[in-house]
Amino acid sequence: MRTWILISALLAVAPARAQTEAAPVQGQDDAAARFDRMSEQEKAQLREKLRQFKALPLDEQARIQANVARWRALPPEEKARVRQNLDAFQKLSPEERQKLLTQWREFQKLTPEQRQELRQQMRQYLRANPERRRQMMENIRTWRSRTREQREMMRQRLREMRERRGK
Repeated sequence: MRTWILISALLAVAPARAQTEAAPVQGQDDAAARFDRMSEQEKAQLREKLRQFKALPLDEQARIQANVARWRALPPEEKARVRQNLDAFQKLSPEERQKLLTQWREFQKLTPEQRQELRQQMRQYLRANPERRRQMMENIRTWRSRTREQREMMRQRLREMRERRGK
């Protein structure tokens, strides 16, 4: 995320600098002013990020630019929430980060309906009383301790129970 913001800043600086060199404008663009305040090392790192960005396929560049546009459109309180989440993520151990990324990728593979159901379950979890939350966490730990075969067998039993109730 921070990489995209830096790339965005550098992309914003280039046209702003061209304008200021051609015809001075009252007050430099904010991004240009930030760039001017950077150390030479920071500027070099930012230029390298731009080289990396330009080396990406055009569809990936477009995706990043769309993300930057979405970021810029966010209200300040939403940006603050995203930054807090990013800071919390960066404080995790490398193993915890990897686990979270793996879980995120698995979530992305779900159908929209499955995602919605999972979100609803999470809302219920967050609203549950402390004893219910404790029980839910225990159920999750138990579920995770089972093998794939055991989980699939339980899923099958649940399907059969639902079918019997439905008839």
